Amino acid sequence: MGMILTYVHDGKGYNPYLIDKDWQVAQLNFEDGQGFHDLKKIDKHLKTDEAFILKKGIAVLIAAEVTTDKVKFEVVRMQEGLLYNIPKGMWHNIALSPDTEVFIIENSNTHLSDFEYHYLTEAQCQKLIEEIEKVL
Repeated sequence: MGMILTYVHDGKGYNPYLIDKDWQVAQLNFEDGQGFHDLKKIDKHLKTDEAFILKKGIAVLIAAEVTTDKVKFEVVRMQEGLLYNIPKGMWHNIALSPDTEVFIIENSNTHLSDFEYHYLTEAQCQKLIEEIEKVL
């Protein structure tokens, strides 16, 4: 084992590959259900902010406010190398092109228990697609 460790995730989807006692680094690669037109849910974390860095490809970061019957979306097309942060408690997701890779930094083991999902209605999915199309 050398002094410098390296990590890579070549598969599909989310993979936390560097987990420390307080924080972790993960990589999100495209997978079905994560595209510009097929997102069906958003999630939030109650114990951690979540930071994102676009490594390559095209990604749209989505934040949302959810009330009883409405969802208000804020979307931004990510720029490579720019750090984006979603504060804890904020609903969010990320839409990806098939060649996209994104680094994610968050509290350790967030992927095991610190998440809630909100499943979007058909109308909300359509509204989200419209918002994503505006920034592509």
